[in-house]
Amino acid sequence: MEKLLIYNTLKRKKEEFKAIDPPFVGMYVCGPTVYSEVHLGNCRTFVSFDIIYRYLLHLGYKVRYVRNITDAGHLEGNQDEGDDKFAKKAKLEQLEPMEIVQKYTVGFRDVMSIFNALPPSIEPTATGHIIEQQEITKKIIEKGLAYEHNGSVYFDVEKYAKKNNYTELTGRKLEELLDNTRELEGQKDKKGRLDFALWIKAKPEHIMKWPSPWGVGFPGWHIECSAMSTKYLGENFDIHGGGMDLQATHHTNEIAQNVAYCGKSPANYWVHTNMLTVNGQKMSKSLGNSFLPHELFTGNHLLLSKGFSPMTVRFFMMQTHYRSTLDFSDDALVASEKGYLKIMEAYKTLQKLKPSQISNEDIKSLERKCYDAMNDDFNTPILIAHLFETVRIINSTYHEKISLSQTDIEILKNIYQHFVFDVMGLKKENESEKSIEVLNQVMNLVLDLRAKAKANKDFVTSDEIRNKLTEADIIVKDLKDGSSWSI
Repeated sequence: MEKLLIYNTLKRKKEEFKAIDPPFVGMYVCGPTVYSEVHLGNCRTFVSFDIIYRYLLHLGYKVRYVRNITDAGHLEGNQDEGDDKFAKKAKLEQLEPMEIVQKYTVGFRDVMSIFNALPPSIEPTATGHIIEQQEITKKIIEKGLAYEHNGSVYFDVEKYAKKNNYTELTGRKLEELLDNTRELEGQKDKKGRLDFALWIKAKPEHIMKWPSPWGVGFPGWHIECSAMSTKYLGENFDIHGGGMDLQATHHTNEIAQNVAYCGKSPANYWVHTNMLTVNGQKMSKSLGNSFLPHELFTGNHLLLSKGFSPMTVRFFMMQTHYRSTLDFSDDALVASEKGYLKIMEAYKTLQKLKPSQISNEDIKSLERKCYDAMNDDFNTPILIAHLFETVRIINSTYHEKISLSQTDIEILKNIYQHFVFDVMGLKKENESEKSIEVLNQVMNLVLDLRAKAKANKDFVTSDEIRNKLTEADIIVKDLKDGSSWSI
């Protein structure tokens, strides 16, 4: 049985690798807040954890992978009082809040399926664990580390920090946090500026609310994950993860809650994925450089020359280590597409290879290198480099430049099955997926020709293209910055 090596981010020293012994691994990942479409940053995080999950399964671990759905409504900014985003969205779309939850939960699962991500073992919802959140809050109050004020309950950070290291996850100093904390609305109800809400009194207009010992209200953000992780993985488990934006506040407060509640830090290992950039800039709607997954697939975005298949995008995400910044660009996606197709073409060639009596000693070491890469903090970029070496060997053998024995060929097939398909989660895209990719490229060309016709005031041609597309059940919408299409 392999030993899995994970970088212990609490100690933050790369040389301090530790092994998790089989057979059971508990993994909790902070899932999406489902009040809008899943964005690409979410996808990168969940694809990264899908690879970790897949590798653990490949090594023979029994894994309980818990990924929550945050559906209890959340607040604007970092304040403890504000507008319920679900309620705002529900009013805007004239739907019940739980209709919004259902709509975007289904959408999130569909996107993850398109990316070939395995479903988690358990996918609990915050609204399904209100009682557990209230019980933990009661315990923390009993321990003297939380207090009620005007129907809300707050965690006393400074009192907790007298006996515990509140900033153990980030290594920051408590004094710096206090100095950098702004006076915000709702601070008058707190004893300290760093105190955070475990339970929040609901305003009369607040839609998603529940009865509690402290009055009608709703849970704070951080208590949700403490309740769900504890229920399904126990007071202490192996891996807790999410995006790096959760580290300083959400996960820091989770640790404090759990230590206050049961005297134990929840996880042995904290795994955080890094942010996305586009052409070196931070991804932002205001800059016009943010992407939704379907925009990548269709190519309906000003920064894209064409659409890219889900497996191309998944492969692209793995070419940067999950702890490093991932920079999206059209050129990078084009290069990833070529790399992905090269690996898949080599797999077809592998099936045609004829063995010789001569064995190649490099093959066994290549398989070992693939394991070493994944054992080194799930280092997919290094793994991909070894896979391209596999491609080189396959093509050289096919062109009779080198020879492989039957055993060598079987090892290469194992490398593909274990690492390309099982661990990386790549798959051979079928003809229907390829047809969609071709259709996207054709439609981009057609819309470009129509745009040129409009620019030349050739409205007869422009209208004819639109009408012919309508007859083919393809709807074209003219936008401020171009056109979009749908079937």
